[in-house]
Amino acid sequence: MPEEILLFAENQGGKLLRSGWEALAAAQSLAREIGASVTAVVLGANVSALASALAGADLQEVLVADSPLLAEYTADGFTYVLREIIQSRKPRFVVFSHTYQVRDFAPKLATALGRALVSDCLGYRKEDGRLVFVRQVFQGKFSADLELAGDLPGLVSFQAGTFREDSVRRGSAASKVTAITVSVTPEQIRTKPGERFREAKQAVDLTQAEIIVAVGRGIKAPENLELAKKLAEALGAEVGASRPICDSGWLPIDRQIGSSGQTVAPKLYLGLGVSGAIQHQVGMKGARTIVAVNKDKEAPIFEIATFGIVGDLFEIVPPLIEEIKKLKAG
Repeated sequence: MPEEILLFAENQGGKLLRSGWEALAAAQSLAREIGASVTAVVLGANVSALASALAGADLQEVLVADSPLLAEYTADGFTYVLREIIQSRKPRFVVFSHTYQVRDFAPKLATALGRALVSDCLGYRKEDGRLVFVRQVFQGKFSADLELAGDLPGLVSFQAGTFREDSVRRGSAASKVTAITVSVTPEQIRTKPGERFREAKQAVDLTQAEIIVAVGRGIKAPENLELAKKLAEALGAEVGASRPICDSGWLPIDRQIGSSGQTVAPKLYLGLGVSGAIQHQVGMKGARTIVAVNKDKEAPIFEIATFGIVGDLFEIVPPLIEEIKKLKAG
């Protein structure tokens, strides 16, 4: 039997989010590297439809822990059930997406297992037969190489956008779906779920946006945000911002992208007057295509941009909006 990698398939309301598919792509990549199979674990209540969707991917098996006690996320319930599954399956690695939920319970799970957790990884590499995981430190200023010491399994979470959801390998046949008997009891769940965490009241989840128009200091004044909003409307995009824009109160904090805001990985990121400081890059460099418009040809964002336009955004954006409208009309 090949070694196994266990994937925690995080879901909300019975739906696997983009971060979950990205984690699946990470698990499949890791499995190919070490010659292992991938098994997904689904926790929740009435999650059979999600299990069926996962079964179409290239997986060895989909394990379903279905219980009314798992209908709402609790660190106690999820830790208890996952610990039992991990101790029974003895995988080599357990892979997670790096989300608020995982950040809440994964350290507890690692402690309960007596195993190491490497979180928020940007990737991995094989070096002299050893797996080395890479993560950022000091707000992205440096990268650290980490190796898992001690007994396996190792627990690993990957940053949003590190792996692409469209790189998930599909299986030629449906994966086996296995129901697991859940032994957790109400007495073992000591906490009650509160309101789901959001960055701010009425928060926008930019992590799910496929196109983002982001604004930086180059927008000059709050009244000029209307131009960015018109471009976003034409593209069917969400509006994001660098920290100075949100600190100034021009846009709400839920629109902030960066180390102290949201980490996004859209198909297209269009930066208008964004200089691209390292703190901002941490939150958006996982974008598939980055288009930067800035008057300063030395702006750091041009170092990571797919396409860079050196020029005045107030001269470039209006005709761009018109051309997009023409294309959509045609």
